[in-house]
Amino acid sequence: MACRADISRRDQVDEAVSRILSRWGRIDVVVNNAGAHRGGKLGRLSPEDWQTVIDTNLTGALNVITAASAELKAGGAVINIGAVVGFRGFPGDAAYAASKAGIAGLTRALAIELAPRGITVNLVIPGLVLTEMTGALSEKALESMRKKIPLGRFGEPEEIAEVVEWTARARYMTGAFVPADGGLMSSFGVLG
Repeated sequence: MACRADISRRDQVDEAVSRILSRWGRIDVVVNNAGAHRGGKLGRLSPEDWQTVIDTNLTGALNVITAASAELKAGGAVINIGAVVGFRGFPGDAAYAASKAGIAGLTRALAIELAPRGITVNLVIPGLVLTEMTGALSEKALESMRKKIPLGRFGEPEEIAEVVEWTARARYMTGAFVPADGGLMSSFGVLG
């Protein structure tokens, strides 16, 4: 079932959660995968683009978790989707990097907060996956990035989905950061 909602608007998130509950009666897993990217180096990044990215990637995730958490029971899981740029900055990615670093902090804080209820909260960190969001990158930029990935290739959406599913089932793991990035974060030495 598809529910269209602007996750930056809590009223729309509440409505989507209500529709989900009316159809299935419960929520077992929440995956925060919605994302917005607006690039621009300092001085070129507009305040509107900054706010769009923060509202979608960070506030939106909090809205979804807040709305769904009342329905999650022991054994439930929240999986947030991070990004390598949240741990290692890239020029022109201030808004996206800040939002994804924020998701990392939100994950750790909520892992502790929801643990007494038996709910896990973890962060999956995909590497470069060719999606609509990465479609604007030039062939030259893509090739340069591919060369930095130890496995030498981009990820597939199904590979990220496998890691998300596994992470959701892992019952004794919470507050963890799980890279699914072809070794990219290891090559930068940024996860600790």
